[in-house]
Amino acid sequence: MSEKNREGKRSARERLREQREKERLRARRRRTMGVAGAVVAVLGVAAGVGMVASKSGEDSGKSGSRAVAPRGAAGTVITSGKASAKKTLTVYEDFRCPGCKQFEDVFRTTVHRLQDKGRMKVRYHLVTIIDGNMGGTGSLHAANAAACAQDAGKFRAYHDVLYKNQPRETEDAYADKSKLIKLAGKVPGLDTRTFRRCVEDGRHDGWVRKSNAAFTRSGYNSTPTILLDGKAVYGDPDKPLSPRKLKRMVAK
Repeated sequence: MSEKNREGKRSARERLREQREKERLRARRRRTMGVAGAVVAVLGVAAGVGMVASKSGEDSGKSGSRAVAPRGAAGTVITSGKASAKKTLTVYEDFRCPGCKQFEDVFRTTVHRLQDKGRMKVRYHLVTIIDGNMGGTGSLHAANAAACAQDAGKFRAYHDVLYKNQPRETEDAYADKSKLIKLAGKVPGLDTRTFRRCVEDGRHDGWVRKSNAAFTRSGYNSTPTILLDGKAVYGDPDKPLSPRKLKRMVAK
């Protein structure tokens, strides 16, 4: 057999051996990947269960926490003003919301006068939309503190203090309960041991969460949402609301 033929056969054998070695390596890789895939799948399932359990635990904690309504609240609504008033202003608000502060700064005096004259009552829905959008707990803690003020019969005064001292939206300053208690000192007779305990314990947190959930289901998606007798009257640039216009609408 010529040297050329022997070389050709050896090359063929080498190629065959190399091909078999490649196939063996590919098969081993497939087995390894299969095992790894199974491990990943198991870990994925475990992680999924953990996430579901964690979420379930969160939801259970929130729904399990008693929704203790503040004194005089009807469901998730705090009403300010005389019950006999013929007109009703409905306000969905968040104490961290700059737009809510703007509404309060412009309309506060007019709303108070209409309330005091018995012409209009205000139904407040306290929500936590900024906590959801920006992160933090300031909306929740401030709303709970306002509910604690409602227990003491001083909701309106403390409500106004919270807006007059509202921090910047990006600063979650109302998450600090000591700040909320300090602001209570601006309302005569509010800073009591009972109020402090109510704020510190988050007595009405569950109720605030319930109020926010009702807001989410309501179809409204921004704060402030202002309704007069059920009709939206604020936020339309083509039909701007002014204090004078609000007084005319209530007088009708």
